[in-house]
Amino acid sequence: MPEAAPVSPASLFAESLLAALVRLGVRHVVLSPGSRSQALALAAAGLEAQGAVRLHVRIDERSAGFTALGTAVETRMPAAVITTSGTATANLHPAVLEAHHSGVPLIVITADRPAELRGVRANQTTVQPGMYGDAVRLMRDVPAPEGATGEADAAADLAAEAVHAAHGMSSGTPGPVHLNLAFREPLSGLSHPERPESPERPERPESPENPENPERVEEPRSGVSKPTPAPMPGPPTYPGRSHLELEHGPRTVVIAGHDSGPDAEQLAHDGGWPLLAEVSSGSRYGRNLVAAYRELLADGRLGGRVERAIVFGHPTLSREIPGLLSRSEVDVIVVAPTGAEVYNPARRDVRVAASVTVANGSRPPVDARAWLGAWVVESRGILDSGQTGPESAPPDVDASRSYLPAERIAFAKAEYAAIHAPVTRRMLVESVWRFTWPNDRLVLGASRLIRDADRTVAGKKIRVHANRGLAGIDGTVSTAVGIALATQGTDAVRPGVTRALLGDLTLLHDVGGLLIGEGELRPNVQLIVGNDGGGTIFDALEVAHSAPPAAFERVMFTPQSVSIESLAGAYGWSYARATTHGELDQVLSAPAAGPSIVEVPLAR
Repeated sequence: MPEAAPVSPASLFAESLLAALVRLGVRHVVLSPGSRSQALALAAAGLEAQGAVRLHVRIDERSAGFTALGTAVETRMPAAVITTSGTATANLHPAVLEAHHSGVPLIVITADRPAELRGVRANQTTVQPGMYGDAVRLMRDVPAPEGATGEADAAADLAAEAVHAAHGMSSGTPGPVHLNLAFREPLSGLSHPERPESPERPERPESPENPENPERVEEPRSGVSKPTPAPMPGPPTYPGRSHLELEHGPRTVVIAGHDSGPDAEQLAHDGGWPLLAEVSSGSRYGRNLVAAYRELLADGRLGGRVERAIVFGHPTLSREIPGLLSRSEVDVIVVAPTGAEVYNPARRDVRVAASVTVANGSRPPVDARAWLGAWVVESRGILDSGQTGPESAPPDVDASRSYLPAERIAFAKAEYAAIHAPVTRRMLVESVWRFTWPNDRLVLGASRLIRDADRTVAGKKIRVHANRGLAGIDGTVSTAVGIALATQGTDAVRPGVTRALLGDLTLLHDVGGLLIGEGELRPNVQLIVGNDGGGTIFDALEVAHSAPPAAFERVMFTPQSVSIESLAGAYGWSYARATTHGELDQVLSAPAAGPSIVEVPLAR
């Protein structure tokens, strides 16, 4: 009886690596199909069959990267994303950069050719080690496994190193890691050397990889000389960071940028200081909140009197915050427990602290309470003065109960007008904010709407996500899908709906994220698309007034007339259109089950 063929070394190594990642807490694996990575894909499928991991398959690697990013953002645990070799690895770069700048743990696993097929123009082969540069916390280029004793243990050690680095235990800041794994044939299953290699990716025919001189391996060289870059000042350096206890005295504001979390609100509350919290800060709530902070900083009557600013997170939504922090008379304290980069746009002397609290027993003096009161009252006045139109006016309940027919008729007319009022940007962001509850998730795209929300919405303690590490529109749909998938089917979270508020260009930039393949879990996600026909965010920039109108229209505004309804139908998403206040409230209060798109036409 013939002996059974041994299991492929690629399969043994892949199974050992992924099993170890699961033991270390990885619960989401996202992969894009390919030949070189087939051992990893099959190992992931096997773990899913055991109930050990949740597997998500995406044909587009960029969508896969941001889907994994979304699951990691929501769970705060590393997610793994798997690709084959070649351009597939480059398509992960935007998600890797966002994970790096946002401090999101991500484990990138790319399959590669073995050493003898590198540098000889073998098909779908490029220089993958180091592709992501300094954006990764760890990079390991792993030689092709041979089936030798100890390789399973080596795979487990590699998994532990990757999870350790992704959590930031070495660098101090969570972020992406890159494991580049070389594999030889047989790429999975049993060892049958005579079996020909299957195509690398179904949609791209593969040429035979039989180089004339397989033993000659060299790095590709470029004949183009690179210009010498102009010298740039290095980033500021900061001494060891410690805890700071602050006394009252200077007129202080607490600034909460993206992903600040509750610490910023707590400090503002304890100190009795105004809280200038961005909409994606996770701190936009509490009695000290100043929603109209941009107007008050620009006005100067209060903003010009600030003597001390304490900064949490990553402010990205205004010019007024960097302007305040650039003033030499303002004492700036940046709360940054870890990380080489510190928010310091003016490149000036600032104090960097690991944490900040108010000195024990310190109570706000009378003038400090007056300082806070002035900010809060002025902010409310600004918001109230901007409330125009029936969407902002509260209903006159007493009129509805009046015995006078004229008052009841007036009430009915006002209610009718409110329901049929056309949707404005302010109405849109306020409605989405109002219908989002603590068990929901809100994702804000890098469009004009996040800034509109930052100007107007009131305080509310809800979970808000946004890709603000680099503030790009890349992968917003996929990120929202990943967040939704991470909240579904878990015992720890009572899942609500994940809403994503984004512009039309942000949707179109990640159309691939709409593709949910057969057999894949369909996310409970509602995309609310403010469609004003292009990039109206540029209308507010100086270029709109200085550029030739025709050129501005084409290369900046980039007008589009895509049928979003047809797009939704093509990808199997539910679709609704909301043009009035009443229609908008209806689709937000009763979202369709599964993936859906709500199109909201907006005037330019």
